[in-house]
Amino acid sequence: MSFTGPSVGPGGRTARRALEFGRTYVVRPKGRHQATIVWLHGLGDNGSSWSQLLETLPLPNIKWICPTAPTQPISIFGGFPSTAWFNVGELSEDAPDDIEGLDAVAAHVANLLAAEPADIKLGVGGFSMGAATSLYSATCFAHGKYGNGNTYPANLSSVVGLSGWLPCSKTLKSKIEGNNEAAGRAESLPILLCHGKGDDVVPYKFGEKSSRALTSNGFKDMTFKSYNGLGHYTIPEEMEEVCAWLTSKLGLNGRST
Repeated sequence: MSFTGPSVGPGGRTARRALEFGRTYVVRPKGRHQATIVWLHGLGDNGSSWSQLLETLPLPNIKWICPTAPTQPISIFGGFPSTAWFNVGELSEDAPDDIEGLDAVAAHVANLLAAEPADIKLGVGGFSMGAATSLYSATCFAHGKYGNGNTYPANLSSVVGLSGWLPCSKTLKSKIEGNNEAAGRAESLPILLCHGKGDDVVPYKFGEKSSRALTSNGFKDMTFKSYNGLGHYTIPEEMEEVCAWLTSKLGLNGRST
């Protein structure tokens, strides 16, 4: 639905301007409410398009919250503004991460989940840049802190990333290693990553390496699915995989037909 590349730092700016998030779209559960998932779109997209797709899925026990990212100048577009969760630059494994931007959106996701009832299981998922943000939220949950050191409040039960990558992968080991509580949270958090082998925007190798980085740092409940010929978009087969995985991992009552 949109495209993105690995994130880049704020480039010497000493202060980040206040960003205003766009409209949030909510898909109410058609059956008994058992789980709430915040779903994050890709670069240049909005919450509406994904809410329309998610509403068609046979998952009657899930409430979907689909926010819209702030409009901000994006380096990959030469500074031209676009809806984006954080700043992105060139497609490179060595590009610095926009930790300030990632923290801001991870906090926004946590705030959206904060109002949910205590017995509801919580999750986060997304596509492309939204997937990257979801995986960053997963590492914040495991570490118990945002990148800036503030406490991460949400208790996540599932994370889904389609056609994305893991930000801050090089510092993940230092956040988990030697911290028994963090290691326990990492070990118990179910994560599903899906990536097309034909992706010409976020190459397949980024998804593959992200999966390996998470697994090697103690995220043991990791599922990685690849799709031959799939580009930077989603297909029914992939969404069917997401439905089956969520039903299993969240212990949902069952799927509607």
